[in-house]
Amino acid sequence: MATNKPSVFIDGEAGTTGLGIRARLEKLASVDLKSLPEAHRKDAAARRDMMAEVDLVVLCLPDDAAREATALADSLGNAAPKLLDGSNAHRIDIAWEYGFPEMVPGQGERIAGARKVSNPGCYPTGAIGLIRPLVDAGLIPADYPITINAVSGYSGGGKSMIAAHDGAGGPAFELYALGLEHKHMAETQKYGGLSRRPIFVPSVGHFRQGMLVSVPLHLDTLPGKATGADLRAVLAERYKRSVYVSVVEPAGKLEPEALNDTNKLELSVHANEARHQAVLVARLDNLGKGASGAAVQNLSLMLGLD
Repeated sequence: MATNKPSVFIDGEAGTTGLGIRARLEKLASVDLKSLPEAHRKDAAARRDMMAEVDLVVLCLPDDAAREATALADSLGNAAPKLLDGSNAHRIDIAWEYGFPEMVPGQGERIAGARKVSNPGCYPTGAIGLIRPLVDAGLIPADYPITINAVSGYSGGGKSMIAAHDGAGGPAFELYALGLEHKHMAETQKYGGLSRRPIFVPSVGHFRQGMLVSVPLHLDTLPGKATGADLRAVLAERYKRSVYVSVVEPAGKLEPEALNDTNKLELSVHANEARHQAVLVARLDNLGKGASGAAVQNLSLMLGLD
């Protein structure tokens, strides 16, 4: 290696997530960021040669291309770099560690020791952050009929959606994936600890980035009739040592952009104890803790950076 610093190559750096990761890594003096000339970015031989030179490759590619890139890296055998995949291709693959360090105790250490890590989806980060501790604590049964509602900024919808909103101006608000087959459902169910598939209703607003994920609950249908205070206490205990995830006091209203350009995830419990109802809410930047911020957090663990 030409430097003692760990080296990183972003395969697919021209996309929204790739650009976000690059911008964050450029601020880190502890990483040597490698890049291919634009003319060679789709050249398999050039990419393979680059993979052989670096310590870690971040895959910011469509699902099929991420699988092809993984095969390319695997062909290097013992010279293969560590891989961090930002696509949906490997999120429930048992050969890959799931890149949500705060999900359960010890997850950060597992990520640090892994050679292949799948970066979580933005919506699942909020949903799993809310649900998993409550399932682990027995306050929500694994087979409970969970409903998840969420709104994201349009930057999470890819180049065509970004162009529509940045150009002529997209719709103020729209529901989508109403066929109930959103690609994030598998990881949400698996890592949320749920045996019953949740209903997920995502939406997009006419703002660039930011996200709210909410889970409504009828408290009197939960075993033990947990209160909002009980739910809040479990979440607070799970994340009490976390740098990036915090449990905050409930507010009368929430807007989605407050955590933009950070790697923070805020969780809150809004309960009406008299009505035995509650809404769990997660707030994050879909491009931060929901994408590039989480990726830099994961690669820092994988490379042993501070």
